[in-house]
Amino acid sequence: MPDPKVHLLNVKQGDCFLIERPSGRLTMIDICAGNISAEDILVAKLVDLRVAKPRGNYAMCSNPTNPIRYLEEKGFNTVWRFILTHPDMDHMDGIKQLFRTKSITNFWDCGIRRDKPDFEAGNPYREDDWDFYEDLINGRVPGVNIVSPRAGSIGKFWNCDNDDKTGDGDYISIVAPDETLIASANDDGDINDASYVIVYRSSAGRVIFAGDSNDKTWEYILANHKGLVSDAAVLFAPHHGRKSDRDYSFLDIVKPRISFFGCAPSEHLAYSAWQYRKLLYFTNNQCGNAHIYPCGELIEVFIENATYANDYTAGKTYQKDGYWFLCSV
Repeated sequence: MPDPKVHLLNVKQGDCFLIERPSGRLTMIDICAGNISAEDILVAKLVDLRVAKPRGNYAMCSNPTNPIRYLEEKGFNTVWRFILTHPDMDHMDGIKQLFRTKSITNFWDCGIRRDKPDFEAGNPYREDDWDFYEDLINGRVPGVNIVSPRAGSIGKFWNCDNDDKTGDGDYISIVAPDETLIASANDDGDINDASYVIVYRSSAGRVIFAGDSNDKTWEYILANHKGLVSDAAVLFAPHHGRKSDRDYSFLDIVKPRISFFGCAPSEHLAYSAWQYRKLLYFTNNQCGNAHIYPCGELIEVFIENATYANDYTAGKTYQKDGYWFLCSV
């Protein structure tokens, strides 16, 4: 099984992932900080340097990455598949600029429909991103193929092994949402319960991109797709790892060997749910960006932040693709 390189980007309090496959079909899941400028990042870093750090704060959340510039630096001009897990602005911040500057072949529409957010003063996001999203889902953006796969649906490049060229179906499985979850989210407005949950099947085990999936989503997944999420290799924690007043008992089934949390104040993150189960986790605030490599039966993790890598490995870190070795699990 040819393995990918998974990119976890440090994008403030949002999500952005890349699945870089040997086939050349690049998958991007969500975007945030796509509108941030180099000047914005510099100011944030300077402000942060003037504040005394509590022990253990590696301050990488003050050094976010603009995913569009990241794509440019890596030489990615085409995104074959952009998956929007759900239409919250912290998952589509910069979507207009992304589609304007990169060639996007396919856009995955999860099927959630919601009212336009309030973009009055104080909202950190841009109204033109929302307006562009509405153009996308209504077919008003030329040259982009709109697809709406669901849990259990069959397509050439998901949920099956009938890809004419490689026979792998891109190793991507959709475990949520189904039509019932979408209908419920559209009725009651809880759009997190119809978030896409994507599983990448690697040689080292399953890599789960959980979006902002909530309790109803995981009840559905464990009832219908338990085998695809049990004993996972990697979990990108739902809702960026926030507590969110939710049930974390799904972790007893998923049992990820390693998990990653996004950026949020530490008091808002669900550390205890992982600590109670003795599950390994890392945060964007520690790592910055991360590269995750399935290598045989192991997952190797390399990170942007040399200081944390050096501290975690007691000085035994080394570089790969410009990032620093953190661990192998």
